[in-house]
Amino acid sequence: MTDTVISSMSKEVVIGFERPFIVIGERINPTGRKLLAEEMKNGDYSRVEADALAQVAAGAQVLDVNAGIPLADEPAILAESIKLVQSITDVPLCIDSSIVAALEAGLEAYEGKALLNSVTGEDERLEAVLPLVKKYGCAVIAISNDDSGISEDINVRFDVARKIVERAQDHGIPVSDVVVDPLVMPIGAINSSGRQVMELVHRLRNELKVNTTCGASNLSFGLPNRNGLNTAFISMAIAGGMTSAITNPLHGEIMQSVRGADVVMGHDAECANWIAANRDPNAETRARRGRRGGRRGRS
Repeated sequence: MTDTVISSMSKEVVIGFERPFIVIGERINPTGRKLLAEEMKNGDYSRVEADALAQVAAGAQVLDVNAGIPLADEPAILAESIKLVQSITDVPLCIDSSIVAALEAGLEAYEGKALLNSVTGEDERLEAVLPLVKKYGCAVIAISNDDSGISEDINVRFDVARKIVERAQDHGIPVSDVVVDPLVMPIGAINSSGRQVMELVHRLRNELKVNTTCGASNLSFGLPNRNGLNTAFISMAIAGGMTSAITNPLHGEIMQSVRGADVVMGHDAECANWIAANRDPNAETRARRGRRGGRRGRS
């Protein structure tokens, strides 16, 4: 069993094979959100704050923080966003950037053990990012593509993942600190992509002994009722052995699917998380009223 431990200043989260599924909230990301991008660029982080609090309230155990804004000072904005989010919530963060300088700025600003998003299989990228992972003692998401792009052959994607894991070990980074993203392809374009991911997750878990994650909504890209597909996919992915995903916790059906799958897989001890999320908030009040009424009725 492999456990990937990440932490904030005061809270530890563990991604693991026999543990509850970890939801990494995706909302703090200006990609495709023009208003958020403009606000962040101008130093207005009010929407970042609101998104952070809303996602945690909805059940996200980790928050992804991205500041990829064209023509902006991404390292500075990412560092400021991380400081803000850590000041208002205790969940660990996933520091997300394609720019190495931004990743390092985020790590310098972070307090705790972060999850770094991400490293790919290109030699240049590996030699730029893995020393940061080692230096700051963080965990890292390994994305299963390299300079040849994203292969539709899952054997190639597996080989890229294995290369990253082995190169990480060469840098003194344990297998437990590498979380592999097998890459979820749009099922509208590649009809077998769902089955491919399930097979690849199985191999990553059993052969490389690594935890896994993905951008769950990629599966439904271009199709109607995306939440319906995403909900079906995430519960099946949990059954197939995936241990975390970057997704939107503000969609209630997604969180219900995650919690339900955890119960079915035996990852929710005594169904405690399910009961807490679905308990009737008025039940205890009614019970107290009933007890008081019963006492008044006795002579």
